[in-house]
Amino acid sequence: METALTNLKKGDKAEIVRVSAVGEIRRRLLDMGVCRGTHIKILRVAPLGDPIEIFLKGFNLSLRKEEAANIYVIRIGELGDGKPMGLPGRRQSDGQEGCGA
Repeated sequence: METALTNLKKGDKAEIVRVSAVGEIRRRLLDMGVCRGTHIKILRVAPLGDPIEIFLKGFNLSLRKEEAANIYVIRIGELGDGKPMGLPGRRQSDGQEGCGA
């Protein structure tokens, strides 16, 4: 089930399904590798939910809550499930810019 990144908790693993941000924020997210098919893990969430630190593509990235609210994911695992984050899904050309698409 698709949900916003802000609805995940520490340790959850997910696959990005879409980025709904527009303009400069969208460009910045895509430049940082936040694009469809990317697998992520929630590392830390501040007490009030801002910022959120995620792990993707071998590095940690902190996002503001308003940026994370524009990233939609499908949850694929949770803390302690023993499953690796897995490999990103096969990239498909869907007209989304960035991340090599």
